[in-house]
Amino acid sequence: MKENRVSRVLKKMKEDNIPQFLVSDPLSIFYLTGYFLNPGERLFALYLSEKGDHKLFVNALFPIEEDLGVEKIIFTDTDDSIEIVSKYVDKNAPMGVDKNWPARFLLSLMEKCGKSKFINASYIVDTLRMYKDEEEKNLMKKVSKMNDEACEKIIGKITDDKTEKQIASELIKMYEEMGAEGLSFDPIIGMAANGANPHGEPGDRYAKPGDAIIIDIGCKKDMYCSDMTRTVFWKEVSPKAKEVFEIVLEANKRGIEASKPGARFCDIDAACRDYITEKGYGEFFTHRTGHHIGLEDHDYGDVSSINTDIAQPGMIFSIEPGIYLPGEFGVRIEDLVLITEDGCEVLNNFNKELTIIGND
Repeated sequence: MKENRVSRVLKKMKEDNIPQFLVSDPLSIFYLTGYFLNPGERLFALYLSEKGDHKLFVNALFPIEEDLGVEKIIFTDTDDSIEIVSKYVDKNAPMGVDKNWPARFLLSLMEKCGKSKFINASYIVDTLRMYKDEEEKNLMKKVSKMNDEACEKIIGKITDDKTEKQIASELIKMYEEMGAEGLSFDPIIGMAANGANPHGEPGDRYAKPGDAIIIDIGCKKDMYCSDMTRTVFWKEVSPKAKEVFEIVLEANKRGIEASKPGARFCDIDAACRDYITEKGYGEFFTHRTGHHIGLEDHDYGDVSSINTDIAQPGMIFSIEPGIYLPGEFGVRIEDLVLITEDGCEVLNNFNKELTIIGND
């Protein structure tokens, strides 16, 4: 068990009058124990109790040889796993559960613990994960550097005889060769009008002169995620596209400048959004400015117009303004920032200035 992290969870549980908590998010269990398991459809949960009698419920299909510092309760596919869980929990006390625990488990446990009040307690671990310790900061810097290198390499491999899908496939192979452990998310390679869809999927389009090409990519290393976006142009750039690009670039820089301890996330969002609106493209910036990131590409928390929470040292989130003109093109530029004691550190260092490729 990661005792420091667990003690902080228990402290928050006590403050909020939650005497017991079933943590079922595999990534949160990893965060608290150092052990990761994808259980598929089977029950997997870490039981934390104010009394200290913590348990890890795990199917025998997944033998855990390591001593995780917590008692393991083993069951099989033919056992009633919830019946087993119910024997160890306090049926009369409030019970914290994760926000994404399947109904087939939760409803059954609620029936067996009829006197318990069930509480969505995900925020306890979610908010704790927002603050990266030194080890996590270093891992995020490492995977972001890997992503920088991958972005530079894949841009260098774009040609007018490769489709968006083919470029995305090359990127995935590249990540494997670089030692990445998988994708943070499916890569977005969007040319011309496909780039006007913020989450467009790679298709069969080939690059044509003047196309804006959005490259939004991320990989995993040591369990942590990277994420970045660059927009480049194939062979030439029109005056309109250049104007839009420069507006998005300036918005990105303003968002980064606004990212400092004590700043409200809504004000960081406004630093980007107000500038784009001032330039006449506000209606085409259709998403929030950013999201937190760590063990998941979209960790708990965001940079949006309605989030009045305060940026604090140790937080890592994206700054990714964009302008999307339906039927024409899109431009997005994304960097990850780490809030420091006196400002922020940008984790992406690959060139984001106006770049025209394909003329070599």
